[in-house]
Amino acid sequence: MDNGQKRRAGGGAEDEEDEDDDDLESGGLRAFERTYTDERSWENLQEDESGRLRPLDNSAAYQAQYRRRRLRSSAAVARIQKGLIRFLYIVLDFSRAASDMDFRPSRMAVVAKHVEAFVREFFDQNPLSQIGIVVIKDGLAHTLTELGGSPESHIKALMGKLGCSGDSSLQNALDLVHGYLDQIPSYGHREVLVLYSALSTCDPGDIMDTIKKCKQSKLRCSVIGLSAEIFICKHLCQETGGSYFVALDEAHFKELLMEHAPPPPAIAEFAIANLIKMGFPQRAAEGSISICSCHKEAKVGEGYICPRCKARICDLPTECRICGLTLVSSPHLARSYHHLFPIAPFDEVSLSRQNESLQRSSRTCFGCQQSLVNSGIHVACPKCKQNFCLDCDIYIHESLHNCPGCESSRHS
Repeated sequence: MDNGQKRRAGGGAEDEEDEDDDDLESGGLRAFERTYTDERSWENLQEDESGRLRPLDNSAAYQAQYRRRRLRSSAAVARIQKGLIRFLYIVLDFSRAASDMDFRPSRMAVVAKHVEAFVREFFDQNPLSQIGIVVIKDGLAHTLTELGGSPESHIKALMGKLGCSGDSSLQNALDLVHGYLDQIPSYGHREVLVLYSALSTCDPGDIMDTIKKCKQSKLRCSVIGLSAEIFICKHLCQETGGSYFVALDEAHFKELLMEHAPPPPAIAEFAIANLIKMGFPQRAAEGSISICSCHKEAKVGEGYICPRCKARICDLPTECRICGLTLVSSPHLARSYHHLFPIAPFDEVSLSRQNESLQRSSRTCFGCQQSLVNSGIHVACPKCKQNFCLDCDIYIHESLHNCPGCESSRHS
């Protein structure tokens, strides 16, 4: 082999090493791992008693979800005042502990996937609220996105900055979000949700002083751990009135995360009624060019115009950067209405009453028209007495927020 062939052979080996390095640098995953991360086909299969793979049966999950919602519905029936205008910072621990693979394919990939779904669900449940994202890595806390009401901007920023390295510092993250949330007006409910992967925290000072500051500023801090229970995280949640849980697996992590989407009961100091000045801006005219007050950039026919100072803003809801007026749209207020007057929980039809109820009324679900015979558990509305399957019960209480039976009898 001559020198030219040796150089070509050596160059090929170097190219293969470079490709491997590129694969590892892109989130710590190789190409085939990223493919399976995107598809996640294993989530649609389950193993039966004989060891064969079958499509996932969601009936048990739906029944468990139904049970959990009935436990939470007691607070809704009691008319507990809830914080509808929330300012939430999501703190993501992307230290080297997030690269562990006990959650497949990694903790970081699982957190990013479910945070994306959580952001969309949060704005669906809280149209008047705002979210910000903070990332912990290399012993520091970085602001990924500021408080805002656009889910797409948060998701785009998160997916473009995936990567884990260094140690975790819970104190630096709390100091950072405290500086932002301490300036929130009195009517806003200040919340922090920490998704913590590490088993320790590397802090520059006394974290107990930071926890005291958070408590004095009425910051409700909650933590979802991905490794094991940590004393300082539990102490933080106890002092600030938040919740602390450790995820057992990916399904449990998703469940714990989604429980933070509906508005929680208001803290006593914030439960006093306040009058809030709000503006309802109009869309900018097509073809108009002006400087956006949010990003300090020229926009063409996009965004809204503040009714007080005529400044242009990109998304709603938000606070005008020029005059400070809270800007919302009428659909945002309408979508918050169901939290003030939630639909009553449906009554479970017991096995002894099941045949009798199906003989009296229709044998099909009033919502989806599917047969209720041999369907196991089904429910009935306490007002209109219409029968519903569990799928429709979940959809009515978590998405529709109106009973179809009651609405049809009201308009008939």
